[in-house]
Amino acid sequence: MSTYLVTGAAGFIAAKVCAQLLAAGHTVVGIDNLNHYYDVRLKDYRLAQLLGETEQADCPTVGGSRFAQSKAALTNQAGTFIFRYLDIENLAQLDALFAEFKFAAVFNLAGRAGVRASMENPYVYLSTNTQGTLNLLECQRKHGVKKHVLASSSSLYAGSTLPFHEMQSVNTPQSPYAATKKAAELLAYSYHKLYGLDISVLRYFTVFGPAGRPDMAPLRFIKWIDEGTPITLYGDGTQTRDFTYVDDIARGTILAVQSLGYEIINLGGGQNLFSLQQVIALIETALGKKATVQVAPLHPADVNDTWADIAKAQRLLGWSPQISVATGFARAVQWHSLNRAWLKTLKV
Repeated sequence: MSTYLVTGAAGFIAAKVCAQLLAAGHTVVGIDNLNHYYDVRLKDYRLAQLLGETEQADCPTVGGSRFAQSKAALTNQAGTFIFRYLDIENLAQLDALFAEFKFAAVFNLAGRAGVRASMENPYVYLSTNTQGTLNLLECQRKHGVKKHVLASSSSLYAGSTLPFHEMQSVNTPQSPYAATKKAAELLAYSYHKLYGLDISVLRYFTVFGPAGRPDMAPLRFIKWIDEGTPITLYGDGTQTRDFTYVDDIARGTILAVQSLGYEIINLGGGQNLFSLQQVIALIETALGKKATVQVAPLHPADVNDTWADIAKAQRLLGWSPQISVATGFARAVQWHSLNRAWLKTLKV
């Protein structure tokens, strides 16, 4: 069994990666700065689940994270989870962590997400997504950790022709978020060429599922339809996304830990394009409630459609999604119903 570093461990995708690594018997050192980009109670919920605190996880507290400034660990019949409150922008603390543990690989899933939010505060996106990645690469070079799995984004493909494939040029990013993700990819490539680091860059496509991000449409739509709150729909709802269930994304992320050299790989639904109108209909069916929709102009940073060519993931990783969009949304609605009591006050 191996010891892995997972950054952004309280995040939506990273928490699922941690859970799958633990189930396979590995030791996982998870770090997170528990920032307030979105309601930190969701991050506490995910961490509590990883630490086996099921009762507390059902009733997260309002306010700051109760895991901030703490060190926590859980050893069970599977793997061992160790949490450290740590920011990847802090090079000195990262270096000390690499000196303390011998990591087999780094899953770099920390980062600031969100196209629109990056237009409001581009500086924090640069410092986290780019500088933070550089700090990790430097620590790996110094401490001899060869493997790096980097979370990137389908947002880089904005303006490209469908379906999006890895050989397309993505040198004209349409948001600071996409620009900082592209910069991280380029830094990773330079460390591969200069120092022999083995890099898997994963471009994720519209990840959804239980305990998802509240700044994304799936959780917002479920919450609003359930409460009878009108949905604000940007555009006419015919725009499509290549929705990909979080468990599938986590599985593909772990498969990418194998030695590949330097590869950029799409992880997306492939052929599961769903319009926002179809997503609303799925949620309405699962909840047994009708949505009230208010239409607003499409945001200039948004794209009409996304669609991943996943042939490379199938060839290199043996990966393809297993959970259908309909099943995934049914599970997300079920999770929401089970946690409705505290989700009522969740900020979205």
